[in-house]
Amino acid sequence: MLKSAVVVIAVFGALGYWVWDYNTDPNGGKAKKEAEAASHNPSIGDCVKVEDPQGSPVPTVVDCDSPEAEYKMGDLVVAGQQCGSQYDYGIKVTRRGLGHTMCFTKL
Repeated sequence: MLKSAVVVIAVFGALGYWVWDYNTDPNGGKAKKEAEAASHNPSIGDCVKVEDPQGSPVPTVVDCDSPEAEYKMGDLVVAGQQCGSQYDYGIKVTRRGLGHTMCFTKL
């Protein structure tokens, strides 16, 4: 009976550790996926480089002092609206039926 209890506790302990590690390890698992997603979801004021600007553009947040920085995000407008004339570039994004356009100025 005692051996069974020790085995059960060990299994639950290992499972608990794996879940904790998956959710918090910055080099893998959920935390890494969230960090990667955040790097492609700029906020107003962030500088980005844009991969495949003429096809399926993907903005990647970079340091504004970096030579990679191409654009700075200036506005986020809801679906159906266009970026103002003061912006040089826009990326339309649709997720789960909701859409918006990220508006950028060239650096």
